[in-house]
This record gives sequence, C-alpha cells and structure tokens, in this order.
Amino acid sequence: MTDPVSSIRNLGPAYEDACARAGIHSAQELRDLGADEAYARLLTAGTKPHFIGYYVLVMGLQGRPWNDCKGDEKKALRERFDLIKANARSSPASQMISELDALGVRVNVQDFEQT
Repeated sequence: MTDPVSSIRNLGPAYEDACARAGIHSAQELRDLGADEAYARLLTAGTKPHFIGYYVLVMGLQGRPWNDCKGDEKKALRERFDLIKANARSSPASQMISELDALGVRVNVQDFEQT
C-alpha cells in the first residue's frame, strides 16, 4: 500500500484533498514530481496560489518544519513561487478551469491533461 500525501510532514487532509484534485494520489508520487511541478499541478487544478502553501510543501518534502524557511532561502522560494504562479495563470487549461469554477462547476484536471 502506498503512503498518503498527508504522511509527509506539514501536509494534512486539506492538502491531500487538493493533491487528489490535481491527480496526485500518494506521497511517493508527490516526491517524484517535486515541489515545483506538484504545485503547478495544484494551481492548474484550481487551488488558489498562496506562498505559504508552496513553501510548506517545499519544507515538507525536505522533512523540515513548515516555518523553517527564512532569509535568502525564503526569497529564492518566493521567486520560484512567482514563476510557477505566472506560468500556471497563462495555461489554457488553468484558464478554462478558473472559468468553470466561477460558474460553480468542479472539473477533474486529469480530463484536461495531454497524453
């Protein structure tokens, strides 16, 4: 059996639900994707961008407390977050999902993934 996303430090049931909506169903899958790709998928699936949510993921994947990010490291993570957010906003799938969300329709992001 695979470990759930919530088995990763700092990540609880809400993060696990967001990951499931993005097609990420296990802790190993999240580790394999890495923080940047996983967070991009979360945004594409409709998760609202939030810097703390991003660096909680980064710290968790490193096995560190969520609030361990400081100084230059935090500034560098902020730059990565801003880039991920900008790229996700320009994605056609992300735009469509945002429009459907505004109408109250929840979609499965996997339906929009290219094979």
